[in-house]
Amino acid sequence: MSAVETQEVRAVAKWVHTSPRKARLVAEHIRGRSVPEARTVLAFTQRAAAREVEKVLRSAVANAEANHGLLGDSLIVSAAYVDEGPVMKRWRARARGRVARIKKPTCHITVKLSPGPETARIPPAPTPEPVVEETPTPAAETPAPEQKPEPKAERKPKAESIEKPKRKPRAPRKKTEETES
Repeated sequence: MSAVETQEVRAVAKWVHTSPRKARLVAEHIRGRSVPEARTVLAFTQRAAAREVEKVLRSAVANAEANHGLLGDSLIVSAAYVDEGPVMKRWRARARGRVARIKKPTCHITVKLSPGPETARIPPAPTPEPVVEETPTPAAETPAPEQKPEPKAERKPKAESIEKPKRKPRAPRKKTEETES
């Protein structure tokens, strides 16, 4: 029995200021889809949490391309889940000296990508071969003919080439009775 290890790339956004329940509704839409399809679904989802999930998806694709040499469009969203983060508790003053509790929930969004059936890899960049310069032998020393540098094209000064329109002088302000006193 041989365990085939699949390569999995992930990205996590922590302490996102949205409710975990709201983010889970969006994460369910992209689970099991290909990356281009998931991007399209998130682009047309009108929930605010879709923007945050889309950021995490973009980050996971960038991780796959930069660190593992995978093409982003050939990946599949193998897992997308949302965990609860800490809840910030605030207070609001109410009538008759009472207070109302305000809960500001946070969440941690995780997206995992795995290679699809026809996964393509980005080919590694070819390494350039080092250039070896040959040194001439001292027995065949001949003086090289001197080359004269070619004259450079004449440049026009910038002030002459660009003419700016001149401004008209401003007329002095008229004095009113209020400014005289």
